[in-house]
Amino acid sequence: MPKYRNTFLSGAASALGAWRRRTVSRAVHRGWRWVQDSGAVTAERPGPYRFGRIGAHTRLAFPLGTVFGERWIELGDHCIVGEQVTLTVGMVPGLDLGPDPLLRLGNGVVLGRGSHVIASREVTFGDDVFCGPYVYVTSDNHAYDDPDQPIGHQWPRSAPVTIGPGSWLGAGAVILPGARLGRNVVVAAGAVVRGEVPDHAVVAGVPARIVRRWDAERGWTPPLRAAPSSVPEP
Repeated sequence: MPKYRNTFLSGAASALGAWRRRTVSRAVHRGWRWVQDSGAVTAERPGPYRFGRIGAHTRLAFPLGTVFGERWIELGDHCIVGEQVTLTVGMVPGLDLGPDPLLRLGNGVVLGRGSHVIASREVTFGDDVFCGPYVYVTSDNHAYDDPDQPIGHQWPRSAPVTIGPGSWLGAGAVILPGARLGRNVVVAAGAVVRGEVPDHAVVAGVPARIVRRWDAERGWTPPLRAAPSSVPEP
């Protein structure tokens, strides 16, 4: 081994290596932001998709998840669809599902990252429905009527789904076939919802049950723990 080490050259090489790593990192992030912006789907830039409707100022982030049957999908105005969101109509691509749309998002709907909306029957989101990440909404569920056949080989059961305007679906919530959620319903994270949920109800659990309700005379029952702080005006 050499007796003396050139600390200047070693330090310069180390600084140069750190500069290169920072430069490459910035370039990668800048390039990915460009790809995301260029790949985003809007009414003006639908990309490879042919949705039945994309409303004004609606944006689907890139990359999307699985998308097919978009001819039967209508997206309202001012919607935000996050990355890796799956939107499918029909059991498989290439089916003729008739003249009417089957999956409708109202105005101002937000679908969080990684969410799935699966429709072979009507699935309708009212205006201003907000969904956290990884929400799963489906009109189809596996059937297991025949004990001698693999469940995956049996024809699924299907029923329409309606999510009322102003509702909030927490992260990981599952909305099953036939669910009918009223106006301003809160679905807790991880809840599994089936059946009918009335207006202004909070549901939680597996299966989901009503844990809080509001009516004009009594307000919230049980009472809210604390009123939220007001949002400061800009």
